[in-house]
Amino acid sequence: MASAGIVAAFTPSVARVDLAEFRNYAALRLDLAGRPVVLTGPNGAGKTNLLEALSFLAPGRGLRRARLGEVTRQGAPTRAWAVAVRLSTATGPLDLGTGLGSGLGAGEEDAGERRLVRVDGQPASGPAALTDHLCLAWLTPQMDRLFIESAGGRRRFLDRLVYGFDPDHARRVAAFERAMRDRNRLLEAGGDVAWLAAQEETMAEHAVAVSAARRDGVARLGAALRQSRGPFPRADIAVDGLLEAWLDDMPASAAEDRYRAALAAGRPRDAAAGLTLEGPHRADFLVRHAAKDQAAEYCSTGEQKALLIAIVLANARLIAARRGVAPILLLDEVVAHLDQARRAALFDEICALGAQAWLTGTDAALFVELRDRAEFFTVRDGAVAADPS
Repeated sequence: MASAGIVAAFTPSVARVDLAEFRNYAALRLDLAGRPVVLTGPNGAGKTNLLEALSFLAPGRGLRRARLGEVTRQGAPTRAWAVAVRLSTATGPLDLGTGLGSGLGAGEEDAGERRLVRVDGQPASGPAALTDHLCLAWLTPQMDRLFIESAGGRRRFLDRLVYGFDPDHARRVAAFERAMRDRNRLLEAGGDVAWLAAQEETMAEHAVAVSAARRDGVARLGAALRQSRGPFPRADIAVDGLLEAWLDDMPASAAEDRYRAALAAGRPRDAAAGLTLEGPHRADFLVRHAAKDQAAEYCSTGEQKALLIAIVLANARLIAARRGVAPILLLDEVVAHLDQARRAALFDEICALGAQAWLTGTDAALFVELRDRAEFFTVRDGAVAADPS
């Protein structure tokens, strides 16, 4: 797939990883040289766990969508866990950390537990602050079902893509969701009308900003996809949502007014349902196989995986062009079902971008084209060692 000569000026890379009580890692320190990373070993060794740990350096629940308490190592003395990395950046090293109950700083709540975040040793306001310093994108085997399951997974996938070139998008999504939760609680309790109106005002402001960012992101990413060449299929993409449609026909201020009025009118219905029935939290990310003019959900599993790879690579090129840095890519078992031509194209694209990709697999032979361009490690029973072969 052609990269159109786009190379990131200086892409941040993970220079060191420290884990404590995370999944099957009681403790781990891994020092790295900034090149792509290949992790091989048997199933259940901890390869995906390491990628999942890195994915917690982005807003949300990580690549497995796990609750905070679910990732603590079985047998750990407490429920606390921690993930810390030292990034190599254009301005020098930068330390990022996150975890559960480890005193790292401010964070977000998950079923009564707090996710904590530090940036260069200082407490951060929450996980959204991480997007100012690090851009992550990932693909996992579970995402092979992305196009045939609920819209929520596709919407989160789109939002992660948008974070890469609009870091404030994460804060806007979080702010909208907080206001929506507060409104839902007020509706359940029969709350004061003035308080409801205040929450709906906040929701409308952030809802339109979220929808506008998604529309802009899809437009930019769609243009990048149309320029793609190579063995991966071209994807046609769109975002389908109520506010996104309104923004096609009216300015943002009018869309805010309309959504605020819709929320007020919908209070009885939403109270009966126990949730807010309209808004950006109901939008969907639509993908079509351009050459076949076929919706992605009707394509084969292999075609769907190839479409996802095409989207992630096009987004990486877009971010590199706009921000001068490519995202760090977490690619779990991605190459297992690719033929040799597509594997080689994927590896060449990663290296051309200067991106630090983390790739996992059970068979090191599948990564032979990366042998002189990546760091290889073997993973066994929660231990990681350099691969001397």
